[in-house]
Amino acid sequence: MSALSLPVVPLEGGLQKYFREIWKFPILDADEEYMLAQRYRQRDDAEAAHKLVTSHLRLVAKIAMGYRGYGLPVADLVSEGNVGLMKAVKKFEPERGFRLSTYAMWWIRASITEYILKSWSMVKLGTMSAQKKLFFSLRGIKNKMKIFDSGELTPEDAKRLAEAIHVSEDDVQNMNRRLMSRDLSLNAPMSRDEDDAAEFQDALIDERANPEARFGESEETSVRGRLLKDALATLPERDRKILVARRLKDEPATLEDLGRDLGISRERVRQLEVRAFDRLQKKVMELSAQPAA
Repeated sequence: MSALSLPVVPLEGGLQKYFREIWKFPILDADEEYMLAQRYRQRDDAEAAHKLVTSHLRLVAKIAMGYRGYGLPVADLVSEGNVGLMKAVKKFEPERGFRLSTYAMWWIRASITEYILKSWSMVKLGTMSAQKKLFFSLRGIKNKMKIFDSGELTPEDAKRLAEAIHVSEDDVQNMNRRLMSRDLSLNAPMSRDEDDAAEFQDALIDERANPEARFGESEETSVRGRLLKDALATLPERDRKILVARRLKDEPATLEDLGRDLGISRERVRQLEVRAFDRLQKKVMELSAQPAA
């Protein structure tokens, strides 16, 4: 996998050229993706792996741009995301019934977020999931609550944020200072000319999808959510509980914990999970094939 010839992410500058280059690679349909994934898994076909990776480079770019506000070079974020994509392709199992993009986005995000955490030298966050969540959610929650500051929150704002995120006010203040210490660099003036008020953040490229594309994505997400909800409702209560706890939670429950809770063995929980997942996939596909009412 490491020997794949991919478009080179520029060390600095020239990202627009890279973006134009990766947008030339075609998007694969479901059948072609399945065939290529099987060829790679069964024959270690490098050409098949190359097509799977290159067809998803634009997904990496889109996800990476969502993390550009942390003050790190976008080129580095894209490079780390590409590493995550290649790991996803290597582990992708097409027979499970889901598209590569659905599976790969988790690997891409994990690779990028780990890089960000390491770059910020936040040693304590390595084993504290609550702190990781705070790190990556605080900025968005501040924007939603229309809280703007230059590194130090007012006691009132810190209290509001702490209540919204369910952490202590000290945690909010400390994390906010860390975040803003990098953000301040984006507010630095681009020119020494006092008449030129442009800041570095003004030069950031807006890579968000246009309103029509965002609406389409929102509609698709809504449809998928309804399909999943309806399919889950057809499962027996115990199977549904196991599947939700194991596959649909931010922090999946362990087989041991579920076994104790249900009074069955760890292996039995695993068997029920596999069975429930297969049933869920078949039901989702059955429902999706039905004409809209």
